[in-house]
Amino acid sequence: MLIRYGYEITLTCLQPTALVCLLSIHDERAPDIRSPETFFTTPPVPSTVYRDLFGNRCRRLVATPGDFLMWGDATIEDSGLPAPVMTAAREVPVPELPDDCLIYLLGSRYCETDRLSQIAWDRFGAIAPGWGRVQAICDFVHTHIRFDYMQARSTRSAFEAYQEGVGVCRDFAHLALTFCRCLNIPARYVNGHLGDIGVPVVDPMDFSAWIEVYLDGRWHAFDPRNNVPRIGRIVVARGRDAADIPLINSFGPHVLRSFRVWTYEVPYVAVVPTPWAALPDERYS
Repeated sequence: MLIRYGYEITLTCLQPTALVCLLSIHDERAPDIRSPETFFTTPPVPSTVYRDLFGNRCRRLVATPGDFLMWGDATIEDSGLPAPVMTAAREVPVPELPDDCLIYLLGSRYCETDRLSQIAWDRFGAIAPGWGRVQAICDFVHTHIRFDYMQARSTRSAFEAYQEGVGVCRDFAHLALTFCRCLNIPARYVNGHLGDIGVPVVDPMDFSAWIEVYLDGRWHAFDPRNNVPRIGRIVVARGRDAADIPLINSFGPHVLRSFRVWTYEVPYVAVVPTPWAALPDERYS
């Protein structure tokens, strides 16, 4: 299948403001791109792209004072299949983990392994290691946290999400991956596009957060927020937690004026990028 995805974001800045944006999809999906990303700003400004320490594509630019719009749109080919469920996947003992996995066992800005370690072992320590234990963690987080977009808080940590029992997709991800790390299972934070393909349309479209867990020699996607295999995940960035991969890192004050995201299936025809005003309104958040 073909999936069209994109965003339109308007900031208001008081002065020229340096930005680093993680909005383009990860290089690993480059072979699947069918309509390359069209990116522009209004007013137009130059931008450059570099890769960060985690291999994510970062766009660097300077926003002009006043309203500043960023727009991106592309089309990608996807298998159209839900993420695989590999119930036989085993945990890898720490001495056998690749060196680059070890960082995903440690505590980080939003993931306090020290404060949640005993809770993790008390709740999940007796469950057989492997896929089933990770799924048990996701099952718990899925029911323990109540999704409430109006109670989103950028400073909420995994421990606070556990205590408060409310949050958004990033809070589900932070709590689940922290429990995994407490049990010596490497886990990393992921954000990207996830449209309502193959499921009822429930939430307005937005960027999504989920986790990847290292089992049996490879990374596997788990989604404690939705907690069912989904079609059409498009990774934008990976890191230890949300602090590593903000969508927009602003080096100066700004106000978010508008924010729209679209992700939906399109037919196999010639795909030509279209200005956001021509996109169907129901695709917007």
